[in-house]
Amino acid sequence: MEYIINGFVEAFRLLFSFDPEIIQIVLLSLFVSFSSTLYATIIGVPLGILLGITDFKGKQIVSRLLYTFMSFPPVVIGLFTALFLARSGPFGQFKLMYTTTAMIVAQTILVTPVIMGIVFNNATTSGYEVVLTGKTLGAGKRDTLFLLIAELKGTIMIALVTGFGRAISEVGAVMIVGGNIRGFTRVMTTFIAMNNNMGEYSTAIAMGIILMTISFITNSILYKYIIGDANEYRD
Repeated sequence: MEYIINGFVEAFRLLFSFDPEIIQIVLLSLFVSFSSTLYATIIGVPLGILLGITDFKGKQIVSRLLYTFMSFPPVVIGLFTALFLARSGPFGQFKLMYTTTAMIVAQTILVTPVIMGIVFNNATTSGYEVVLTGKTLGAGKRDTLFLLIAELKGTIMIALVTGFGRAISEVGAVMIVGGNIRGFTRVMTTFIAMNNNMGEYSTAIAMGIILMTISFITNSILYKYIIGDANEYRD
């Protein structure tokens, strides 16, 4: 028990020492996670809305596949991404393995089904009414899409934060395609795993505290966003 307490004490000392390596790892983690979440949002939101409001044969099968991919093991995503980006793979000529780009690609593949699934589920239940309202008002396809996005903005925000949380807490995929290279592809989760294996618990705890803080901030923003919308609606 004593080594855990000492670990927390050392963790706070490390946090407030503003160690350049720690700052670099945190900034890289945020860059990779924000980038992948942005790309996943651009891909997943329109596709989720489109699949949700469109009736077609095999929609139930597509929805099952989508929900399956939402819980797909990250390490498997990392493995398949590595196979495609490896030197002997289809995209080996671009030399993306063990780079920040490879980590963003892997996380985008991982996060897209999460965002897409959340939006799809809500668009399926309430999107059809919005489409009918748009048609009644004479809105075109583009205007209807914007109307759907406006109506589903709360759901989209939840999907975005959920996707970001999955991205920033992921370790398996980025470990495989990034390699945890110091100063280049080392992020918070791989740093925690490495230091835990080495017995450097205080350093691992310090990074864990940073991760929890970031999670708290993002969820606080979401809470404020939803409560603000609710109060505005009541007013």
